Amino acid sequence: QVQLVESGGGLVQPGGSLGLSCAASGSFLRINTMGWYRQAPGKERELVATITSGGDTNYADSVKGRFTISRAKNTVYLQMSSLEPEDTAVYYCNFYNPNDPRNPYWGQGTQVTVSS
Repeated sequence: QVQLVESGGGLVQPGGSLGLSCAASGSFLRINTMGWYRQAPGKERELVATITSGGDTNYADSVKGRFTISRAKNTVYLQMSSLEPEDTAVYYCNFYNPNDPRNPYWGQGTQVTVSS
């Protein structure tokens, strides 16, 4: 089983920057994928970015060039810059543990609000 603890988030003005982090603990394979998804009010949860344990990354088109995902062992980070009001959402950490029937694992969610 995997536990995820998120931190970061908050209120930021348009054009500003914000960072999120998520620490994974528990029992999981060394080869895994961590990432971030977000859900805005009235919308479905959507992919933001993922990163494998090998460092391969994948980004949603809407955040390419503005967001950077990174990880150090079992902690994943999301550095967000040039934030737009459209980035306002609850951001969820995600963990995929190969061959685990309980996939996917989700963090508790953290609110990011971009507003002047």
